[in-house]
Amino acid sequence: LAMIGNAFSSCFRRFGSGLRWSTTRAGAGSSRIHVRIESTDYDCDHVTNITPPVIEKIGRQLHKERGHPVNIVKRRIEQHMHSAFRARGGLSPLFTAVDHLSPVVSVEQNFDSLLVPKDHVSRSRNDNYYINSTMMLRAHTSAHQRDLILSGLNAFLMTGDVYRRDEIDSTHYPVFHQMEGVRLFTRDELVASGRGDSSSVELFEDGSQEMDEKQAEHSLEACRLVECDLKETLLGIVKALFGDVEYRWVTTTFPFTHPSTELEIWFNNNWLEVVGCGVMRQGILLDGGVTDRIGWAFGFGLDRLAMALFDIPDVRLLWSSDPRFISQFTAAADDVNAQVQFKPYSKYPACYKDVTFWIPPEYNENDFYELVRDICGDLVEEVKMVTSSGIPLEPPRVYITHLLLRLIHSNI
Repeated sequence: LAMIGNAFSSCFRRFGSGLRWSTTRAGAGSSRIHVRIESTDYDCDHVTNITPPVIEKIGRQLHKERGHPVNIVKRRIEQHMHSAFRARGGLSPLFTAVDHLSPVVSVEQNFDSLLVPKDHVSRSRNDNYYINSTMMLRAHTSAHQRDLILSGLNAFLMTGDVYRRDEIDSTHYPVFHQMEGVRLFTRDELVASGRGDSSSVELFEDGSQEMDEKQAEHSLEACRLVECDLKETLLGIVKALFGDVEYRWVTTTFPFTHPSTELEIWFNNNWLEVVGCGVMRQGILLDGGVTDRIGWAFGFGLDRLAMALFDIPDVRLLWSSDPRFISQFTAAADDVNAQVQFKPYSKYPACYKDVTFWIPPEYNENDFYELVRDICGDLVEEVKMVTSSGIPLEPPRVYITHLLLRLIHSNI
């Protein structure tokens, strides 16, 4: 704890860069700072904010660890999709499963390929892990949409670890896992789905404007048919995971889909968001070399589903190597439908510490969360910013931070 207090005072100057990297000689009279990820060295620059604790998580790939809760959810979704959707002739699954792509992507892949505006808030360094100005850790599996379409895939499920800077509590972690689903339709395929009349359905129309119900390029009927197929598909997945549950659709916005919506289910007396989805922006398909199709896309957060399905109270447990945790899910390693449920094996007392400090005008809370994660690792269960009377509202301001410290496998 003394180390934590001392480190806070000495490390605040690292907010601007978040770096603790090695310097290597790049030539006579010169040197460069680099970071090594998956056996590759990347040059750092003024944008770099990736931290050692995050780098250590790269390669864990919980979604590929057979019998892990995240892997169980992944396989259950894949099992349902492979059973419900077959390629022509019924001999093979319609959806190709992809789960091996590196989390290191270009900024172009993560944002530009998805038509995210240059000034969009989602590009902020406060929310993403940048390796340098051109490379980063993917913030979503959508970063691979265009490239997989370019490879010739028209229906796929892409699963991988994704990285975002976020708050610290029992449900948020800088690394989590997503499953991306994409399906593209030709006019004939959309009609063959049984929802349209071949004499009237057209995918595209000229001279139209974008409306709440559709994109400018799409016909209204085609968009509605695609949305209908998307919603039926997602309700099938939710039923396979949770059984019959109450649900609702919530209209939202994403840069890469329109119309866009989120599916929420009534679970444990609360509305639980389980997936975001929508009709893919036609520009993404065009960049992928597709001119005669229209499609949908969705993204599930597998960690959130695993915690809900198996009653796991703390996201840190998903990264545990304690046999008392792992052994509770081994029955599903071979039989993915085996009934497994987490049973608490310990609850150690919490240790609370308050830290008070002045903050500069450019301060962002995620900077502090990263500092805490860098120093304390998984020792910290929760961080709360506490306000107090008498604190000035204008910079420089005083922050009172309430840290809840608790190890999940032993006492402090």
